[in-house]
Amino acid sequence: MMHKFLSTFLGLLLFAAHAAHAFEPTTKQVTDNVYAIVGEIDQRNPENQGLNNTTGFIITADGVVLVGAGATADSAKMLEAAVKKVTDKPIKQVINIGVQDHHWMGNSYFLAQKIPVVALARTVESQKQQEMGNRMRLSAGIGGKPEDLKVEYASETFPGDEKTLTIGGVEMVLRYLGDGHFPGDAVLWLPKEKLVFTGDIVFNDRMLGVLPDISKVKAWQATFKKMAELKPEHLIPGHGNPSDLATAQKNTGDYLDWLVTEVGKSLEEMEDLGDAVKRLSADKRFDFLQLSKDLHGRNIHQTYLQLEAE
Repeated sequence: MMHKFLSTFLGLLLFAAHAAHAFEPTTKQVTDNVYAIVGEIDQRNPENQGLNNTTGFIITADGVVLVGAGATADSAKMLEAAVKKVTDKPIKQVINIGVQDHHWMGNSYFLAQKIPVVALARTVESQKQQEMGNRMRLSAGIGGKPEDLKVEYASETFPGDEKTLTIGGVEMVLRYLGDGHFPGDAVLWLPKEKLVFTGDIVFNDRMLGVLPDISKVKAWQATFKKMAELKPEHLIPGHGNPSDLATAQKNTGDYLDWLVTEVGKSLEEMEDLGDAVKRLSADKRFDFLQLSKDLHGRNIHQTYLQLEAE
């Protein structure tokens, strides 16, 4: 009997310890009716269920519009819980603006509740093209088999590069400005609020990652500049905390400019790839960004290969 009691007691302690350390995203109010949900700044892990990105939501007269669906059903539940802490209004619509797993692979959780999910057709097409890579990266981070991840696409898609939606009296413009971290990434612009959900076009607080065969640095640089032309007063990035445009410029725009300019000079001077990576990796001006030690050298390497191939 005592052995059974101790086993139960220890089990409860372990459960309580796990619950105490369970990951919860941080909700931050950006404007009167718009909130950011800031996930893990670090990499994916089983506790965050791939929610190492930033999403957000808009409270309208008709209900909540959720921008981003999380990576899995469990991370989608985290987003739902974050909304419920702020408002009793139900989630009426989900908008997919990103192609990487943690922006949309939680769709199935909301679709099962008959909540419509919308996206630009070009975004969904890219999601389909990148699906296997997304499955592999996500499962490597959170555990499990890639084929066991449940994937469902938006229930409604819009052709072209722009779609204006008015939901509960709030005007929002779903817009493709050019390729970014992934091809097909879009933004959601709220003109009245002068606020933009940038998705992975902007990384705040942590260093962006140039993915082999996916992220095209010069295209990303051009897309960031088009986003900046909106002159947003408020910005909800794909990673990190909400900010103003100046902060996004410092964290993402300046780094993209640096990669293109400095690696371009290295190629003009016919510097060897290895020497270029070693020399440019020693530049510490972006060390204030988290994950810079892991990503800076890789980003230089990928940028070199891309610019060399042009």
